[in-house]
Amino acid sequence: ERGLIRDAGVLTWLARWRGVAGSVRVGEYRLSPSQTPGEILTQLIEGRVATYPVSIPEGFTATMIADRLDQEGLVDAEAFVAAANDPTFAAELGIDAPRLEGYLFPDTYSLPKGLSARQVAALMVEQFKQVYRELAPKAKERGLSMHDVVTLASIVEKETGAPEERPLIASVFANRMARGMRLESDPTTIYGIPDFDGNLRRQHLLDVHNPYNTYVISGLPPGPISNPGRDALRAVVEPAQTDYLYFVARGDGTHVFSRTYREHVNAVNEFQRRRARR
Repeated sequence: ERGLIRDAGVLTWLARWRGVAGSVRVGEYRLSPSQTPGEILTQLIEGRVATYPVSIPEGFTATMIADRLDQEGLVDAEAFVAAANDPTFAAELGIDAPRLEGYLFPDTYSLPKGLSARQVAALMVEQFKQVYRELAPKAKERGLSMHDVVTLASIVEKETGAPEERPLIASVFANRMARGMRLESDPTTIYGIPDFDGNLRRQHLLDVHNPYNTYVISGLPPGPISNPGRDALRAVVEPAQTDYLYFVARGDGTHVFSRTYREHVNAVNEFQRRRARR
């Protein structure tokens, strides 16, 4: 119908002669009139469908990933969120967690149209597994489960926009946990606040009903708060060797790290004053 071949009967005969008449794969194809009928038939049989690149940034949540896929016309957002939050599906994929949050690996994917939300989620989980295999021995050495690594990496990912700081941020959390100190992370607390309006208040920090509120709970939150990339995962299993226990944002995406609470208070006061002068 699009004028790609002169005679439909010739293509049908060729498919029967090759014994592949029932093997054409459904999908969206990029074809050209310059192709011979044989070349077109081979492409349809091999399923070389059109694909579309989509980039999933590090630190995106499952909901953010769903929205990005929906915007690209690849997957329905609601269907993807439902798949990501289905504990049965997570178990089918070999993930020992009630949800896929944290295991949807951020990367650039080339996806054909027509895949289901579950198929796309499964691709992302498989990519995560491939990356994690090389980090698993280090995690075992540190006594961390895969879920521990992913959860902590998701926090590291949200705490800094400076890639070089990830091992330092990871070291702070590792040091705090080793001393039995709470993580006291704003991003975890925010993750557990429904319909967060962008203003973290004191009442949020005191909320004992928020399971992600690391200002009141000890140790790690129940699960990841974002989907971390390779560098954040590596930072958790290979953190910098420091005695830092605190950090405060400079306001430019980087942080000042402190060993003592007094140093931390001084740093907080300094950068609060700087922000007040602006």
